[in-house]
Amino acid sequence: MKMYRRSLALLTDLYELTMAYGYWKLGITGKHATFCLYFREHPFHGGFSVACGLGAVIEYLREIHFDDDDLAYLATLTGGDGQPLFESGFLDYLRALEFALDVDAIPEGTVVFPREPLVRVRGPILPAQILESALLNLINFQTLIATKAARVCLAARGDAVIEFGLRRAQGVDGGVSASRAAYVGGCDAVSNTLAGRLFDIPVKGTHAHSWVMAFDSELESFHGYARALPNNCIFLVDTYHTLDGVRHAVEVGKSLRAQGHQLAGIRLDSGDLAYLSIEARKILDAAGFPDAVIVASNELDEYLIESLKEQGAAINVWGVGTKLATAYDQPALGGVYKLTSLRPPDGVWEPKIKLSEQVIKINIPGQLQVRRYRGEDGFIGDMIYEETLGIQQPVIIDPTDPSRHKALPADVPTEDLLVPIFRNGRQVYDIPPLADSRARTQQQLAHLHPSIKRFIHPHEYPVGLEPALADLRNRLIVEARGG
Repeated sequence: MKMYRRSLALLTDLYELTMAYGYWKLGITGKHATFCLYFREHPFHGGFSVACGLGAVIEYLREIHFDDDDLAYLATLTGGDGQPLFESGFLDYLRALEFALDVDAIPEGTVVFPREPLVRVRGPILPAQILESALLNLINFQTLIATKAARVCLAARGDAVIEFGLRRAQGVDGGVSASRAAYVGGCDAVSNTLAGRLFDIPVKGTHAHSWVMAFDSELESFHGYARALPNNCIFLVDTYHTLDGVRHAVEVGKSLRAQGHQLAGIRLDSGDLAYLSIEARKILDAAGFPDAVIVASNELDEYLIESLKEQGAAINVWGVGTKLATAYDQPALGGVYKLTSLRPPDGVWEPKIKLSEQVIKINIPGQLQVRRYRGEDGFIGDMIYEETLGIQQPVIIDPTDPSRHKALPADVPTEDLLVPIFRNGRQVYDIPPLADSRARTQQQLAHLHPSIKRFIHPHEYPVGLEPALADLRNRLIVEARGG
């Protein structure tokens, strides 16, 4: 958000504004609504996701307002008859509009699951409606990338992972947001220096093939780089012949050592990474450089890293670019923002249901919260419950198959995941340092059973509805269908 103008009120789809105009025109701006943002399926056919993007949401909400330039643009929009789409009175209303909303959200770095509300917005329906597209944009992408990064880091089994994806990312914001989310997901550093400055993320990088090609020989290029940056010498060794490149790196490493510096390592960017890394390790160790790291890049993802690990590859650091920053092979999370309850002025909350021929698309009504149950060995299960109904039984019911029940122990620690972020438009939540969110991801993943974290056919983590909420949902479905 820091890259752009202060307010991003026009970061929305037109239909949010046409609905807002309808609420104003029909005089129902006093009606309050609850919206919940959630996703229906894990990305990458996985067993978990990592919540991310809340920091950007908070910055967006802190600054949102319609300024004169925004309103001047909206005044130019026309309907099918060529007449202005919005009355001047509505634009004046937007100029004075305050986003006095209550917003609750799950902190970044929390492992989350389908149908759990990641963000809950409650307040006057008009401003709450306007937020839909922006919140989805900010949460969907960063949650997707943080999840991919977490999977990559799991595959690396404790090795350092560096995000290298800026040059292949989807635009400027895609690159910066991807770096931020990748760090939350577990990456140790990024190559993107703008993201490093904006978010205080460690940045790493050495040189490219073009540096080697700019000299008469590879050996000369390594010597030149060592003279320029003796404290940053990881040499890219595969421009010509990889193992000869390792030997050249060793030669320059001996010169560095004589001058009081160290050869930090080498990087492999092509070829058989398992074989080459094993052979490179032998050369480095025999020459007296056992601490020199071997960095690997070249279209890596969690599956290839896992395979290389199984082959005994002698790689210490993984540079993951395209397939991380672009969330290969799933381009979007598919999160949605659904109305779950309404309240007339001075009235009571009325839960709302949306039907569909697809069971997965039927929403969960009410004022939703998520309670996580924790045992000695990790997370046991999550209960989605309705706050006004409370928790009447420690049982969860599968929202897609009501015959599936699971009892949860009543005597274990629990945690409600949605926490207050804004109250009546005032921020009440302190954004933690991004390093804390990254640490939270690691802590959360440590509490998941290994079967949930595997990449192929992961076990399904138990998430379900509290029985009173399940009964409410079923009743509303029957009523809506005329039963």
